[in-house]
Amino acid sequence: MNMAIRGPRLEFSVGAFLLLALASLLVLAMASTNQRWGFGSEGYELKARFTQIGQLRKQAPVKIGGVVVGQVGDIDLDPTRFDSIVTLKLDPKFKDLPADTSAGIFTSGLLGESYIGLQPGGDPEVLKSGDEIVFTQPAVDLIQMVGKYMFSGPGNNGAASQEAPGAEAPATEPQK
Repeated sequence: MNMAIRGPRLEFSVGAFLLLALASLLVLAMASTNQRWGFGSEGYELKARFTQIGQLRKQAPVKIGGVVVGQVGDIDLDPTRFDSIVTLKLDPKFKDLPADTSAGIFTSGLLGESYIGLQPGGDPEVLKSGDEIVFTQPAVDLIQMVGKYMFSGPGNNGAASQEAPGAEAPATEPQK
């Protein structure tokens, strides 16, 4: 009889826990998407041209000093220059960015998400909505850099620098 009472209670508590977990996930999903869509059409847009965008995606954050001030609205390819044109949707309260503001594509941590970091300059002129950020820094592909480092650069240079002292040593020994 004790088992019969515990069985339904256990099933009910597991079911209630699952419903609570699903409800909290739904609330979390709604909160995160509303926060990202909060910079709507009333926001202010800038464009930036990059030669390499790496893993940058739409809705990636745009940060100034590590603080999110907007998101990536769109990514297009210039059909003549083959550069990536990234549209940044910024919060309207950050609309007075200096004209010499620079933009770079960075990664949070080693394998984190890509984001655009803005570095405001000191120009008294400001960027108006629709303007293009002139100073940009492309994304760095870490895997490609590691591949170059492992298979070409220091391996060959290291061998050459190790051979050079070995070649000099016999030349100096007979002179003694």
